[in-house]
Amino acid sequence: MDNLYNTSSLLQINGFNLSSDTVFPAFLFATLNYMIILFCNLSLILTIVLNKSLHQPMYLILLNLPINDLIGSSALFPQLIKEILRNSGTMQYSACVAQAFFIHIYAAGTVFNLSAMAYDRYIAICYPLQYSTVMTSSHIMRIITIVWMSCLVLIGVLFFLLLRLPRCRSEMTNPYCDNPSLLTLVCTNTTINNIYGLFIVALSQLVANGMVFYTYLQILLTCFRSKRSDTKAKALQTCATHLMVFLLLECLGLFTIISYRLNDISPHFRRFMGLSTLIFPPTLNPIIYGLKTKEIREKAAHFFKSRILSS
Repeated sequence: MDNLYNTSSLLQINGFNLSSDTVFPAFLFATLNYMIILFCNLSLILTIVLNKSLHQPMYLILLNLPINDLIGSSALFPQLIKEILRNSGTMQYSACVAQAFFIHIYAAGTVFNLSAMAYDRYIAICYPLQYSTVMTSSHIMRIITIVWMSCLVLIGVLFFLLLRLPRCRSEMTNPYCDNPSLLTLVCTNTTINNIYGLFIVALSQLVANGMVFYTYLQILLTCFRSKRSDTKAKALQTCATHLMVFLLLECLGLFTIISYRLNDISPHFRRFMGLSTLIFPPTLNPIIYGLKTKEIREKAAHFFKSRILSS
């Protein structure tokens, strides 16, 4: 039995195999990228939390996006930076499972949070007179609770199904951990896991794509019917920025999911796309939603100016 099932707590990670000349540039790039993500997302969180004028439905829903981005990037970067420096090629199984769990929470959370933001913009632009009565504090809390509880339940069941299976391998194919990579360590039937994994993907895509495309279509129709050019321009700008982030995430995420089921895809290209899903959205989201939003940009500038002058 000990030979059949590998119960070792140490996994072999397929690292980057960096030469001595490339270790420092890779370490510098990963560290700077993580610092930029931390700075931008924490700045966006503090700006919304510390300014009562931003305690409005749009910004309270937006607040969940940088929190979610910090969960995903903090699950990836510390382990990634550690592996670049040590180049040990090993990782504790418990740490791998924890990393995979939070990476999947981040992926599901991004999709559901962008859907919630699309719903908020739909009510604001298509039904402006009813906005304050529809988007009440209790309704906002209900939306936020549904988003996070959906992520926790769906991903919790996914990892419950994973952890019930015995392992007989210890070599990971990626430099980071996710559910498909952990399933390659299992030597028993994984049909239930695969079906449930596809169910989560189908459900999240149905909800996200259905919500985003329906609401944005209604927003565009409302804009073209509007006689006010300033309203039309503002709404179209909102749609463009939201759709850009959403489509970027969809393209990267769906390719990564599909690539695990295609043997002809280069493993190096698969790793690059998988890492891009965890690097680019958390970097771009606070810049797009923060700097492109006038109220947040002004409050953030005032916040940093007051801190600099007071010091």
